[in-house]
Amino acid sequence: MSVDGWHTLLVLGGIRSGKSEFAESLVADAPMVRYVATAPAGDPEDTEWAIRLAAHRARRPGSWTTEETAADPGRLAEVIATAGPNDTLLVDDLGGWVTVLLDPVHQPADDTATIAELAAAVRASTARLVLVSPEVGLSLVPTTPLGRAFTDALGATNRAVADACDAVALVVAGQTAWLKPAVTPLPGQATPTSPPAATTAAHPTTDAGAQATSPAGTHEASPAGPTWRTGGPGVDEVALPEVSTPTEAPAAAQAAGGTAGAGDWAAPTMALPMIATGLVIQPGMELPMPDDYTGPQAVDRLATLDLPGAGLGVLEQVVGFAAATQGTSTPRPWETVRVLLLHGDHTGGASAGAAPGESARRARQARAGRGALARLAAENRASLQVVEAPTSAPFEAGPALPVDQVEAALRYGWRLAEQAADAGVQLLVLAACGAGAEAAAAAVLAATAGAEPPAVLGRVVTEQGEIDDNAWMIRCAAVRDALHRTRQSPREAVDVLAELGGGDIAMATGVLLGATARRVPVLLDGPVGTAAGMVSRDLAGQARHWCLLPDHGGRPGVRLAADVLGLTPLLDLRLDLGEGATALAALPLLRSALALAATLPVHPSLGGDTEDESFAEPEPAGPGPAAPTDDPGYAAPEFAEPEPAGPGPTTIGSDEPVFPGRRAD
Repeated sequence: MSVDGWHTLLVLGGIRSGKSEFAESLVADAPMVRYVATAPAGDPEDTEWAIRLAAHRARRPGSWTTEETAADPGRLAEVIATAGPNDTLLVDDLGGWVTVLLDPVHQPADDTATIAELAAAVRASTARLVLVSPEVGLSLVPTTPLGRAFTDALGATNRAVADACDAVALVVAGQTAWLKPAVTPLPGQATPTSPPAATTAAHPTTDAGAQATSPAGTHEASPAGPTWRTGGPGVDEVALPEVSTPTEAPAAAQAAGGTAGAGDWAAPTMALPMIATGLVIQPGMELPMPDDYTGPQAVDRLATLDLPGAGLGVLEQVVGFAAATQGTSTPRPWETVRVLLLHGDHTGGASAGAAPGESARRARQARAGRGALARLAAENRASLQVVEAPTSAPFEAGPALPVDQVEAALRYGWRLAEQAADAGVQLLVLAACGAGAEAAAAAVLAATAGAEPPAVLGRVVTEQGEIDDNAWMIRCAAVRDALHRTRQSPREAVDVLAELGGGDIAMATGVLLGATARRVPVLLDGPVGTAAGMVSRDLAGQARHWCLLPDHGGRPGVRLAADVLGLTPLLDLRLDLGEGATALAALPLLRSALALAATLPVHPSLGGDTEDESFAEPEPAGPGPAAPTDDPGYAAPEFAEPEPAGPGPTTIGSDEPVFPGRRAD
C-alpha cells in the first residue's frame, strides 16, 4: 500500500458527474501515467461521441501514454497484472469495458470468469491504480434485455472491483463521498487523495473498517499496537494487549511478557464508543467471500501432480480452502500465524466443576511462554496474544453481559483481527480458556440451532482427569434455566450474546468478522470459536467461509455447530489440551499438505518433467573387488559386498559368528 493510504482506488459516478476529472486529479502528481482506454471507437457517424473522446484526450498531459484494450476484454486484466510497483495506471472506464465484454463478437464467453479475472488482477496489483466506472444501479431497470444484461454485468463488475480495491469513492454532482476509505494517514501525512475526516463514511465492509476517523475520534499508532480514544477529554485509552512470540526458553518468554495484557478491560466501556471507532457492527453486513474459482481449481490441479498413491485424501480440503482464501490456485503454506487466547470467565452454574482461579493461571502461563498452548505456538513459530474479556454474570439469573459491553467486545475483537492483518499475519488460531465457556457455548448453540442442552454439553472433567457428573448436571440445569428465562427474548446476534454468550464469545465473534473483512482465514478449535461462528451468521454470513475446523475434539456441541456451519472436521485426534491446542497440533500437517501442493511438479504422464534418461550410476568412491578380466567367460556380478571398514566377526570352531559384547557358548 502506498504511503498516502491506498494504491488501488475505484471512482464511481453518474454521467457528467465529474468522476473522470476527479480520477485524473488523483494521479496528476505522478511523473508518468499509463492511461488505459477501454471504450470502443463507436459509430463513425456519431459526432457527439467523438467529441466526448476528444475532450478526454485533450485533458491528458503530454507525459501520459495511452493503451487501448477495446479489442479484447481480457487485455485489461493483463495490463494491470503486468504493471510494476513504479507504474501509475488510470483505467477509464469499466462501462466501456463491459460494453466490449458483451459485444456479440466476443460471445460466447464466460463473463463471470472474466470479471473475476479482472478483480483478481486488481487485488494482486502492485502498481498505483485508479479505475473509473459509471454507477447505473440507481436508475430504473432497463426495459430491453440488452440493457438489463449491461446493468447486471456492470453492477457485478463494480462490486467485484470495489471489493478488490483499497478505497472506493462516489462522485455525485462534482462532490466526492468516500464509500470505502483508505487507511487514515498519521498526523502530518495527510494528502489530497486521503478522505477528509469530516466526510469519511466508515463502513464495516472496508478493509480499514475500524481505522476510519470521525470528527469525534482519532486513531494513533503506538509501538504496542493501535490505541483508540474519544474526542472528549478525560476518557481512558484502551490499548490492545501485547503480542508475544513463545520460544523454547520459557524463562526468556516469561521475562519478555509475563505481565503483559492485564487489565485491558479495566477502563470504562465508553472508551470504545461507536462514534470513536466509526465501526458499526450490525446484521446483514456484506463482507468479502473467498474466491469461488481458485478453490476448485487447486483441488483439480492436485490430480495432475506427481503424487504417489491416492493423493492427499481429506487434506485436499485444506488445499481448496487455502486456495480460495489466498485467491490463487497454487496456495502457499501459512508462514505468519497468530494465536488469540481469549480469557473470560462465566460465573454461576455455567462454571460448575471448574477450579477457582485455574483459567487465570492458564492465561498467565500462556503470557509467560509456558504451558501446552505456548509450547505448541513456539513449535509452529506462531505469535501469541492473550486477551482479557469481561467476566460474564450468571446467565440463569439475568443477562450475561450488558448490551453496550457486548458491542464494545465485538469492536474489540474486530480490532484484534485488524491488528493481526496489519502485522502481516496470514492465519489466526482462535483459542479460549475461560471457566464455564463450554456451557455458555452450549447455551448459544441451543438458542441458535434449537439443540437440547444435554446433547451439546460435554462431560465435565476435573483437573485430576476425573469425570464430574454432578457438575455436568448443574451446568445443564443452568443452561436450561437460561433458555427458559430468555424464551420470549429476540434471537438477534447481539441479544444472544448479551443474554447467553458473554464477553469471550462476543469478542470471538468480533474476531471472525474482522478477519473476514481483512481476508484472514481462521482456525477454529473448540466450543467458543464454533459458538462465535454460529452467532456471526446473523451479522455476516460470509464469515463461516473463512473458517477451517481441523478437529471436533470429540465435543458434541462442536460437532453440531460444524454441521450447521458446513465445516467438515479434518481429523479425529481427540486431544484435550485446551481450546486452540488441537489446531496448533494439526497445523504442521496442514502446512505439509500445502507445501506438497505448491512444490510438486506435474506428473510425467501429463507432460511434466521426466528424469534424465542418460543418468549413469556414479563410479564408486573407493577401490572395489577386482574382476578377472583375463577370463573371456567371466561375467561381473551386479553387486559386490563392500569390504568391512573394521574388524568383522570371527568364528571359533563353528559357523556361528561371535559379535563384540557377546560371549561364545
